[in-house]
Amino acid sequence: MDIPDFMNHSSYFSANDFLEKISTVAKRAGSKFVYAALILYYTLQSDRVSKRDKALIIGALGYMISPFDVLPDAYPIVGLSDDMAVLLFVLRRVWTSIDPEIQLKAKEKLARWFDEDEMEEAADHLFEEE
Repeated sequence: MDIPDFMNHSSYFSANDFLEKISTVAKRAGSKFVYAALILYYTLQSDRVSKRDKALIIGALGYMISPFDVLPDAYPIVGLSDDMAVLLFVLRRVWTSIDPEIQLKAKEKLARWFDEDEMEEAADHLFEEE
């Protein structure tokens, strides 16, 4: 799948909209999707991340929140696949800026929606294609 031009969706990003969206799609999207989104969200708050990388993260999270993307989220199963592709694309780009503390914070938040097995699977297989 080609990565769509997601940077023009950055205006859709806000912390409140992100948290609302992630809580409404958590179970449907799966632990891997939510974990990737949370890592990016917490990485955005880090002072170790460059402005360029923060812009990429804002674009990706804005794309996830935006109602206007390649595959609308309302489509079962495939509706979030373009969002996941964008999240993983950006996550790979900024991975070196992500410290274990951010990953732990994301896992703690992930525990609100998923059991231990789902959380381990998300963390252990984050970059494997679905």
